[in-house]
Amino acid sequence: MNNWLKAIYILPLFIGLSSCVEIIDDLSMNLDGSGTFKYTVNLSSSKSKINTILNLDSLDGKKVPKLPEIKSKVAEFTSLMSKQPGISNVKVETKYDDYIIKFQCNFTNVSVLQEALKNVINTLAIDKKGSVDYAYNWISWSSTKLQRSIPEISLQKVSEIKQSELDLLRTGSYTSISRFQKPVEKTDNPNATISTSRMAVMLKANTFTLTKNPKILENTIYLNQK
Repeated sequence: MNNWLKAIYILPLFIGLSSCVEIIDDLSMNLDGSGTFKYTVNLSSSKSKINTILNLDSLDGKKVPKLPEIKSKVAEFTSLMSKQPGISNVKVETKYDDYIIKFQCNFTNVSVLQEALKNVINTLAIDKKGSVDYAYNWISWSSTKLQRSIPEISLQKVSEIKQSELDLLRTGSYTSISRFQKPVEKTDNPNATISTSRMAVMLKANTFTLTKNPKILENTIYLNQK
């Protein structure tokens, strides 16, 4: 199946098999601009469907990847990310029985993180013919302000969703979490929730809503300047 989630960094093959998906991206920022990025893809609620699809040779005219191929891509992703400048402590936890994958890495600054992901995605691209130079600047950071948005490559995938698949996205969810070492003063997105400690901000939307308004998770977070 072909939904916008194919654009997400870790499992373009896996996610393409399912429309019912739970994604959590968790960004922790240090005051010097370094931090930790965690990304979880949970397809456990669709595992019966995925198992059925994996037994097919093709779907909608496209070859269906087999589990060994998916595992190979995940391993390649891990290896490539580990070699990127400014990236360290790359970890990938996999539960293939339930189709859950967790990715984590440390970065020296957000520009390094974005460049690393761009390099790895381009390297892993299955079809490099007529490739598009997507804008990957979806995070910017100063000592008191974080801006986050959905990568342009994800917005492109929205236009490719079949009308027949849209209803299947209603049960999926995307949660974006931003953590800090200073208290949050305010956020621009009215749907954002600031934690009781004011050290974290969460935004959540279902995947169907994201197809209608991909910018719903855009946010600027302002930290206390004291």
